[in-house]
Amino acid sequence: MKLQLDTGGSHAILSYTATAIRLPTLSLERSFILCPDRLIADWAPQTLAELSPGHFDPVIALDPEIVLLGTGARLCFPAASILAPLRIRQIGVEVMDTPAACRSYNVLSGEGRRVVAAFFMIHLNP
Repeated sequence: MKLQLDTGGSHAILSYTATAIRLPTLSLERSFILCPDRLIADWAPQTLAELSPGHFDPVIALDPEIVLLGTGARLCFPAASILAPLRIRQIGVEVMDTPAACRSYNVLSGEGRRVVAAFFMIHLNP
């Protein structure tokens, strides 16, 4: 599915498949963190089951207004204790399947919001 062609000088998601998410300059096949001006291409957890509160440290360091968590092919909510580091800092969190997170990321970043997205690949179910 093609999402957006005009990157506006920042990271945008151009398309996604079950095995990869394509940005203007590369295609990613592992979990990653993305914000309009930064890419962390190899985020440690590869599935939701591996996710721990400490994995959000690089997300928090990017000073987001809102965090999108793409959980793979299906919407799956992590335990509240895993999201606690974000909630304690009053950072908004939206959990959704990865295709929805891709679309939402482009909309929010296009609006100039301080959005950070953490993505699990679509083919990897938690």
